[in-house]
Amino acid sequence: MITCPKCQHLEIYGALFCSECGASFLSEENAYAPLISQDELSQRKARSQAVPDESMSPHQGSGVARLSLLLLDSNQEIPMAGRTEFTLGRVAEGQSILPDIDLAPYDAYSQGVSRLHAAIKWVDQAVTVVDLDSANGTRVNGQKIAPNVDFPVKPGDVIALGRFKIKVLIG
Repeated sequence: MITCPKCQHLEIYGALFCSECGASFLSEENAYAPLISQDELSQRKARSQAVPDESMSPHQGSGVARLSLLLLDSNQEIPMAGRTEFTLGRVAEGQSILPDIDLAPYDAYSQGVSRLHAAIKWVDQAVTVVDLDSANGTRVNGQKIAPNVDFPVKPGDVIALGRFKIKVLIG
């Protein structure tokens, strides 16, 4: 376990931020970010910004609003169509299970996003988020949510994956 130097809260080994007070556990000597080429970074950004084929949407033709996520730091919108559940996280070298939405191109590592951090579900016109037992926790409008439990979200709610903030957009 890691003890937060600011509030003394205990965190699991590997946490980048204190889930209680937000203090960073990163320092110059122990910070690590996997190296990727500029070409790979460009390809990842292009894939994450691609607009999904609307014909694949489970809500196509039903008159139901569309779900998307707004990345607050970069003001980029990620449409979520084609399925009812998406995992959020970041891709790292040697990872066998990949998230559906890779947040690595958006500086997710330094903001405390786990490789498989959370899942967003859209079922029966209700949207929920579930923390996938991430190292740095998930918050909805500042409220920490319990791991592995669906938590309802509404349009405009802000989801924080570690310190990485996303706004839920429906419409």
